[in-house]
Amino acid sequence: MTPSTYTPTRPPRAVNGGSSVDAPIRVPSVDAPSQPAQADRRYVRYLWVAIRLCMGWTFLWPFMDKMFGLGHDSTSAQAWINGGNPSKGFLSGSIGPFSSFYHSIAGAGIVNALFMVGLLGIALALLLGVAMKPACVAGVTMLVLMWSASLPPDQDIFMDNHIIYALLLVGLVVVGAGKTFGFGKQWEGIGFVQRHRWLA
Repeated sequence: MTPSTYTPTRPPRAVNGGSSVDAPIRVPSVDAPSQPAQADRRYVRYLWVAIRLCMGWTFLWPFMDKMFGLGHDSTSAQAWINGGNPSKGFLSGSIGPFSSFYHSIAGAGIVNALFMVGLLGIALALLLGVAMKPACVAGVTMLVLMWSASLPPDQDIFMDNHIIYALLLVGLVVVGAGKTFGFGKQWEGIGFVQRHRWLA
């Protein structure tokens, strides 16, 4: 017998003091989740929050390093604020079937601007939990382009961390990860965002 097919039946009449009374009918609840199930859902939300924050940092750190030359991948002389070229190094080293295209745009001013603004915008959206849809679309696009600039990957025939990160971004939108420890609910309550749901 499953809850969806359960039909309550009245139990036998009980006799109390010479008079018969009906025993109460108790129907099992199938709608309210159990406490363990609620706890499991909470832990899943927290897991996706951790993934969202980690992905936000993944975009924020290269922006800061390339903007200010923090000495990780970019020296102070290579910093964008000091006249450096944040996209040239990666794109000029492109290999694979699309390398000629990436070589032709390496270091272009508009490419640098789009790259840096994209890194910062995606990072802030993920860290704050707002504008998750456009941020994740932009993030997936950037990741796929970076993946296509180095084909095949060093350690696989096609799979690398760019594809995995792109799938995680899609997952963040699907589960609404910006609403837990983020400003996703407040963002979606803004009138302009409600009229343009693609900004949610």
